[in-house]
Amino acid sequence: MSARRAYLDETPGETRGLITLDGRPEHLLIRRDDDDPRLEPGARIAARVRKVEPAFASAFVDLGEGLEGMMEYPPDRRPVEGQMLEVEVRSAPRPGKLAAVRGVRPAEGPVRLLASAPDVAERLAALVRSKEVVTGAEARRMADAAEETVLSTLHVLPGGGVLAIEPTRALVAVDVDLGPRKGPDPKSLTRQLNLAAVAETARLLRLKALGGLVVIDLAGRGHDGTALLSAARAAFAPDNPGVAFGPISRFGTLELTIPRRTRAAADILLQPDGRPGERTLAQRLIRQAESAADVETGRSFRLRAAPAVARLAWPLVDRLAERQGARFERVVEPDWPRDRIEIEPL
Repeated sequence: MSARRAYLDETPGETRGLITLDGRPEHLLIRRDDDDPRLEPGARIAARVRKVEPAFASAFVDLGEGLEGMMEYPPDRRPVEGQMLEVEVRSAPRPGKLAAVRGVRPAEGPVRLLASAPDVAERLAALVRSKEVVTGAEARRMADAAEETVLSTLHVLPGGGVLAIEPTRALVAVDVDLGPRKGPDPKSLTRQLNLAAVAETARLLRLKALGGLVVIDLAGRGHDGTALLSAARAAFAPDNPGVAFGPISRFGTLELTIPRRTRAAADILLQPDGRPGERTLAQRLIRQAESAADVETGRSFRLRAAPAVARLAWPLVDRLAERQGARFERVVEPDWPRDRIEIEPL
C-alpha cells in the first residue's frame, strides 16, 4: 500500500508544504506572505458581477482592487450585471487567464474577502490522513529537493527510461523515451516502460501543479490500450473529480484533461523567461541564512546579493533577526549577476 508523508517548512516570507508518496515528492505547496488572499483556491469573496457574456455562459466578476474572476453559470441561473454574489475561488489565475470562481449564493455589498483559503498546514492535513507533520532541517531538505524536481524537464524512470515534461500555452507535452532500459523482450520492455511512465507522469504533474490538456507520447507501437487506460485511471485517481481520458490514438498518444486548481509551481518560482524570480532568490538566501544560523548558533554571517534581490531579501532578514538575533551583516553587490547569492561566516 502506498504511503504518504507530510512536511512543513516555514521561513520568513514563505511557507512550503510537501507531500511525498513512497518517499518521492508528490505535492509541493508554496505560500508567500505577499500572495493575494483573494486569488487562493478556497477563498470566499463577496463579488460584483461586472459583465455577463451569454454566448459563453460566463460572467466577469469584480473581486476588488482591480482583480477579476471568471464565473461559468448554468442556463437557468444567469446572473445580472451589478448583482452581488458570494463566490468561491476554484482555480488560481495563470498567465493570460483569470481566476475561475463559482457562485455560491447572493451576497450584500461591498466587495470584500469573506473567508480566507486554507493555509498550507490545513491543505497538508487534507491531503494526508496522518496527523504527523515533519518540520525542521529534514522538511527543508525535502522541500529544496522537490523544488529542483519541479524545475526539471527530464526525469529518470524507475528501472530506466526517461520522461520529459514540457508545458506549453496549449497543453502539457509528455514524452516517454526508452533510454538505456534494456531487456530480452522489446515488446514486454516497452509495455513495462509505458506503465511506469503513466504512474510517474501522474505524480510529477501533481508535484508541478500542472493541468489542462495533457498529451503523453508513449514509447513504441501496438499499445495495449486497455491496460494503459486502466493504469492511467488508477494513477490519476487522486486528481478526481474532473479527470477525463481519450483512447490511445493511432499515433501512440494518450490524451487526458486534469482540472487546474492551483498555480503551477514553476509560475511561482520562475520569471516568464524561465529564470528564478528575484523573490525566489531572496527566499533561498533567507533559508540558507537561517539554516546556517541554526547550525552555528553563536556565529554571525555576512549575506551578499545583487541589488534587485537584496531589495526583497533585507526586510526578510529583519524578521529573521527577530528569531536569531542581530547576527546578519548585509552587503549589496552592484556588479553581481542577479542570481548570485552568498553567505559567509564572520
